[in-house]
Amino acid sequence: MTVALVPDGLAGERIDLAASRMTGLSRSRVDQLAAAGGLVLNGQPVAKSHRVQAGDLLEVVEDKPARRLEVQARSVAGLGLVYQDADLVVVDKPAGVAAHPSLGWDGPSVVEHLAAAGIGVSTSGAPEREGIVQRLDVGTSGLMVVARSEFAYSALKAAFRQRRVRKIYQAVAQGYPDPSTGTIDAAIGHHRGPEWKMAVSRSGRPAVTHYRTLAAGRGASLLEIELETGRTHQIRVHLSAIHHPCLGDLVYGADPALAARLELRRQWLHAVELAFPHPRSHEQVTFHSEPAPDLAAAWAVLRAD
Repeated sequence: MTVALVPDGLAGERIDLAASRMTGLSRSRVDQLAAAGGLVLNGQPVAKSHRVQAGDLLEVVEDKPARRLEVQARSVAGLGLVYQDADLVVVDKPAGVAAHPSLGWDGPSVVEHLAAAGIGVSTSGAPEREGIVQRLDVGTSGLMVVARSEFAYSALKAAFRQRRVRKIYQAVAQGYPDPSTGTIDAAIGHHRGPEWKMAVSRSGRPAVTHYRTLAAGRGASLLEIELETGRTHQIRVHLSAIHHPCLGDLVYGADPALAARLELRRQWLHAVELAFPHPRSHEQVTFHSEPAPDLAAAWAVLRAD
C-alpha cells in the first residue's frame, strides 16, 4: 500500500493519472485497483475519474484483488468482422453496443461477441476490456480494432499514442459550420455536472478535430471528420462547442424534435475509415465502412427536403 500527499503539480488531475505518476504503476494496473476500490482519497474510496487537489491524502491499496466483471459469450446481431489475423481483428460495430462490459452497462459488447465467436484476444489491459486499444461510444457505429496478441496490443497502443492511426468519421451536424472546412482545437475535460459527461475545459486534455463539409441538407450538414487526438466524446463535444451538435445527440444539445421527426434514436456519427501500420508487417492497412442504415435514412430525408 502506498500512502502520500498529492503534490501541487498534480492538483486538478484525475486520481488514476495521479496514482500512476506517484507510484510508478501502469495505468492499466491502476484501473484494476480502482475497480477493486483500491484508490482511496482522504479515507474514502473514489472512482478513477475523481479529481485530486494538492494536500489530499492518497492511498493506493494493492492487496485487494481486482473486481473482475464477468464476460459472457454472446453474439451481437449486426456486428461485422471486417478483418482478422493472428494479431488483430477489425470489427464494424453497430450502435447500442459497448466496446467492453462495464459497471452500470448490461447491454451487449464487442468483447462478448468475440468470445462467442471463439476469437481470442490479448490479455493486456484492465479486466473485462482485455485487448481493447480503441473504443467507440455506445451510440456511435463503425470501425474499431481489437488486439489478439500481446505484441499487437503494445504496437497498436504505441501507434495511437504516436498518432500514426488515421481515424475518419462522418457526422451530420445541425446547421452549416462556418467556415465549411476547419479545425477545432479545444481541450476537453469532465463536465461539472454528470461525471460521465465531457466539456470543453481549459484544465482538460488537448483535443484537435479537423472537419470539412461534404454536402448540405435541410438545416444540416454532412461532415467528414478526422481526429488528431482521441478524447472521450471528442467529436460530439467539439461540434457542440461550435454550436453545431451532431444530429440526434440530445446529451450535447441537439434538437429533440428534429431527431424525433427523422426517427433517429442516437447521434448521427459513424467511423467510416480506419488505417494504421500493421504491427507485424508494418504495412499500412486501411478499412472502410458505410454509414449504418438508420443514419443513411435520416440523411436521405434531409437531402430530399
